[in-house]
Amino acid sequence: MRIGALKEIIRHPVKSFRGENVLKTKVVSYGLYGDRSHAFLDEKRPGKYLTLTQVPELANYHAIFVGEESLDRFPSIKIQSPSGSSFQWEDVKLAEELEELSGRKVKPVQYSPDYVPFGAIEEEHILITTEASLLKMSEIWGKQVDYRRFRPNLVLSLNEHEPFIEETWFGKRMQIGEAEIIVKRHCERCQIINIDPETGLSDPTLLKTVYKERHNCFGVYASVVKTGNIAVGDSISLFD
Repeated sequence: MRIGALKEIIRHPVKSFRGENVLKTKVVSYGLYGDRSHAFLDEKRPGKYLTLTQVPELANYHAIFVGEESLDRFPSIKIQSPSGSSFQWEDVKLAEELEELSGRKVKPVQYSPDYVPFGAIEEEHILITTEASLLKMSEIWGKQVDYRRFRPNLVLSLNEHEPFIEETWFGKRMQIGEAEIIVKRHCERCQIINIDPETGLSDPTLLKTVYKERHNCFGVYASVVKTGNIAVGDSISLFD
C-alpha cells in the first residue's frame, strides 16, 4: 500500500555534529551511507563517544561529505565550526578545538563505508518521523519544533496526515526507492532534543513535554532489510 513520499533525508557524517540534508543516498547495512561514520572518543569515559549530552555546542559544528559516495572509501568531510573556521576531518586542529571546548581529551575514530557499529549509530539503523507528527509536536509544545532536534534520518510526508500513525507500523516493512526496512519500535528521547540546532542553547521544556504527553517517545526506529538507493520524492509503500 502506497502511503506517501520521502520528504527529507538527513545523515550525520560526524556523530553529534549537525547533519546534512541530501537529495539522494544509499541505504547500506547499518543505515544511511556514512551516517555517524566518524566520531570522537571521549577519553575521560573510556569506550564512550563525545556527544551533545556532554557538549551541546557540538550542534553548531556542521559536517558534510564532499564528493561521490563510494563503497571503497568515504568522500572527504568538510566541517564548519561555529567560529566560521573550516576543517577537514583529518585536521588535528579540529580535535584541539574540541578538547579546548569540552575540557576533555578526545580521539578521532573513523569506520568504513560498509560498517558502522551500534553505539555510533544509536540503537537501530534508521530513525523516522513524519510531517504530521512534527506539526502535532509543535502544537503540543506550543512552539515551532525544528525537526533537527530529533536527529531523524528520514522525514515522511504521508497521504493521511495522522500524527503518530508511524507508531502503529511496528513489525511492518517499508519500501523506499530500492531499499526495504522494517519498523521496529519507539525512540525514547533524552535531553539532546532540548538543544536548539541553530544556537546550541537548551530549552528543557521540550523533553518535559515529550515525557508528559508522549511517554518520552517521539519517532520510530527501523532496521535495514534490503540495501539500495533512495531519493527525496521516492514513493513509500507499507506492507506486512
